[in-house]
Amino acid sequence: MHAGKKFRAMEFVVWTKRSILCLTILSTIPTVLYYLGWKFISFPWQPIAIMGTAVAFIVGFKNNASYSRLWEARQIYGAIINESRSFGYILRDSLSQKKYR
Repeated sequence: MHAGKKFRAMEFVVWTKRSILCLTILSTIPTVLYYLGWKFISFPWQPIAIMGTAVAFIVGFKNNASYSRLWEARQIYGAIINESRSFGYILRDSLSQKKYR
């Protein structure tokens, strides 16, 4: 785990070198095949853009729902803390009172 506030570019490359290599190989193969004349492997960009937009909306809504659940949990936790403090003050004050005769 890296707890620093800034990451250098080389740290990022070292952490992701396996993914970079796999994606480079996976993107080179269809590029070379298209260059060699296999034109049928190309896709129009419109369906890909529509899918990307749909995925962005889904991820955005899920992120919003997750944040709402987190905020509700923080409010409930804060209420529990406040109530336990109040209960502690009440106990302290009621048990430490001197009885006058």
